[in-house]
Amino acid sequence: MTLHQNEIHSDEALVGSLVRTQCPQWSDLPLSFAGAGTDNTMYRLGDELLVRLPRTADTARSLRKEQEWLPRLAPHLTRRVPEPVHAGTPTGAFPLPWSVYRWIDGDVPGPGTVADWAAFGADLATAVREFHGIDLMGAVRADDLSWYRGGDLSECDPWVGDRLDECRALVGHELDVDALAEMWRAARALPASTAPHVWLHGDLKPTNLLVREGGLHAVIDFGCLSVGLPDAEHSTVWDLPPEARRAYWNALDLDTATWSRARAWAIAVGVNGLTYYWHTYPAFVADCRARLQAVLTTPTG
Repeated sequence: MTLHQNEIHSDEALVGSLVRTQCPQWSDLPLSFAGAGTDNTMYRLGDELLVRLPRTADTARSLRKEQEWLPRLAPHLTRRVPEPVHAGTPTGAFPLPWSVYRWIDGDVPGPGTVADWAAFGADLATAVREFHGIDLMGAVRADDLSWYRGGDLSECDPWVGDRLDECRALVGHELDVDALAEMWRAARALPASTAPHVWLHGDLKPTNLLVREGGLHAVIDFGCLSVGLPDAEHSTVWDLPPEARRAYWNALDLDTATWSRARAWAIAVGVNGLTYYWHTYPAFVADCRARLQAVLTTPTG
């Protein structure tokens, strides 16, 4: 499934060749497709390893961030995070860097895997508080650590307006896009956040969380790792059931302005994903629609 015009193809034969050439110590391990997201394609290597290849040159920069920063961040975190064990180099067959990580067992959170959604929301809040509390270690919001979701809403106003218009044309009356636009404008009218910059995961949607025995076990895919304002970090809780969202809000004791800005980020990312992947990734579009519907159904948390 091709999602981007500038996408670099990969398959098991290619990955096997990369492993044999650059990681001969693992060349005898079985290799199998392990899934794909919007930015990366994954292959399981034996029982203990995961190979991750970026889809585009832009997302290749994200792998370099993980290789540099995850070993420094991991000791400060209670939950497991990806552990890079090999930094693959570009070749003629695959002209981008790639990575090998330790495999982390777990399931995506859902009705069949989470025992208590309120407890899950509180645990996620604890993980976010822990992550935001890590010293920046000299990192600043610049270059690859300046992901747009850590900035101010005003910086996204032009393209969000365009995406809302596109969304209105695509979904018609199936979503109340006018109400979403009003929520966005209301958040934009608030005073700018004065919170200090913190470390941001940047994309805490359910597919980037793993559960074991019903509870939060690991946080994965730090491709959006950045430094910035914390508001957007909270936006993905609209992907979770209401009881998880309420527990998250209460555990972090978020004020109304922060919650409104987080809701606006949920709208921005939702309409952007819905319009960008409309013709290529129906499952992701469905997730975006569900997020936007959750915003409309429970607009205050």
